[in-house]
Amino acid sequence: MGLLAVLRSKAVTATIGIMVTASHNPEEDNGVKLVDPLGEMLHPSWEEYATQLANAEEQELQKVITEICQKAAVNLDKDASVFIGRDTRPSSEKLSQSAIDGIQVLGGQYHDYGLVTTPQLHYMVCCQNTQGQYGKATLEGYYEKLSKAFMELIKQAHCSGEFQRHLKIDCANGVGALKLSEMKPYFPQEVLIHIYNDGTKEKLNHLCGADFVKVHQKPPGGLDMKPNERCCSFDGDADRIVYYYKDTAGHFHLIDGDKIATLISIFLKELLAKVKENFKMAVVQTAYANGNSTRFLQETLKVPVHFVKTGVKHLHHKAQEFDVGVYFEANGHGTVLFSKAAETKIRQLVKEEKDSEKREAAKMLENMIDLINQTVGDAVSDMLVIEAILALKGLTVQQWDGLYADLPNRLLKVQVADRRVIDTTDAERRALTPPGLQEKIDALVKKYRLSRAFVRPSGTEDVVRIYAEADTQENADALAHEVSLAVFHLAGGKGAPPQPI
Repeated sequence: MGLLAVLRSKAVTATIGIMVTASHNPEEDNGVKLVDPLGEMLHPSWEEYATQLANAEEQELQKVITEICQKAAVNLDKDASVFIGRDTRPSSEKLSQSAIDGIQVLGGQYHDYGLVTTPQLHYMVCCQNTQGQYGKATLEGYYEKLSKAFMELIKQAHCSGEFQRHLKIDCANGVGALKLSEMKPYFPQEVLIHIYNDGTKEKLNHLCGADFVKVHQKPPGGLDMKPNERCCSFDGDADRIVYYYKDTAGHFHLIDGDKIATLISIFLKELLAKVKENFKMAVVQTAYANGNSTRFLQETLKVPVHFVKTGVKHLHHKAQEFDVGVYFEANGHGTVLFSKAAETKIRQLVKEEKDSEKREAAKMLENMIDLINQTVGDAVSDMLVIEAILALKGLTVQQWDGLYADLPNRLLKVQVADRRVIDTTDAERRALTPPGLQEKIDALVKKYRLSRAFVRPSGTEDVVRIYAEADTQENADALAHEVSLAVFHLAGGKGAPPQPI
């Protein structure tokens, strides 16, 4: 990947990022994320080259590099620059050194940022390639930009005292804990963040972190929750966040990416209405978004919702089509994108608008633009956005949760001989093959109220993922089970048929 980053850098004459992390996966796993010039993910056309290079035998390496250079019109005489960062896994230092070896072999320049969150590396790459327009390509630059925008925003909060400001954060025993501690001095006194699972005692992502909380629908270990306390969890490389609390009866309530997108959309929609510019705003979701979140956004909030295939790159790409594009996956990875035109207009209104209400709204939008990490989902940035909105609107975590009730749902997976037998359409919400499967799903869905179900092949293993929702948990479970049986029989299931939940 060090070699590939140099080739990509030469091809686009810009700095490329390499982040060594396996995100929310177990500590013993590791991997690499490549970052394109504006902080986005590596262009899909280059994923193929990554596979070719990774699979090349030693003796074919030179040949594969030459082929990539020809196909992608890479001029090897050009300069190359790569930014590199890593998470806290024991294997990350050695692997990042290997990536550096690859960079140096092809004569690339590099800057090693050492331990950073994934979104921080994306931010640095974007700053570097916009010649500082997006910000300063240093950690201090990141902390200063975010904390300044956050403080400007909460200046306008008229909320009652202390209770709003306490927040318990589970950092998944990952790099997020280190970086949040570094950022603490930049926050105003009244922001009281309490860091748990800071990596000093336990293993990364073990029984904690955003993925654990979302999948198991329960609080992480290492965090003591009192009733109605606001808590959140980052994942291992701090690019996902989910919130949660326990009510007075001791019931656990998860506030996932869908509800985060809804809160942000309410706030932005109000501000956009005040500035009275004809900005196009939309929310982008995947098939996994809870049906009631979609209903609330479309029917109550009157915000257009667009569906795309699962995967951040699809969401990000679609969100770029609007003046204001909000996207979050249910797992807590997401952000907001502002078009260049919208950003320019908003900054202009702050400077020139005579009407004080319009100017104030524009000022808030400007601070939101600066606080949100538009390159990628960022747990630290998203947390500050959420905290600011709750403070400005005087909302408790319970009131936020009460915007709508999630429909009960169930996720299952079925092992199959070959995942390619399933082909989907309509943003993965309908199955085209094998024949008869979609008709069967349609018939099963008709049996339950407020129900829907879809199946999609995994991107990495021979399993088919099943999602079902309905009016009660019992019905969601029954529907998911019946669909999994249909998949098992029609799509070549392996092993014993799925058992009822």
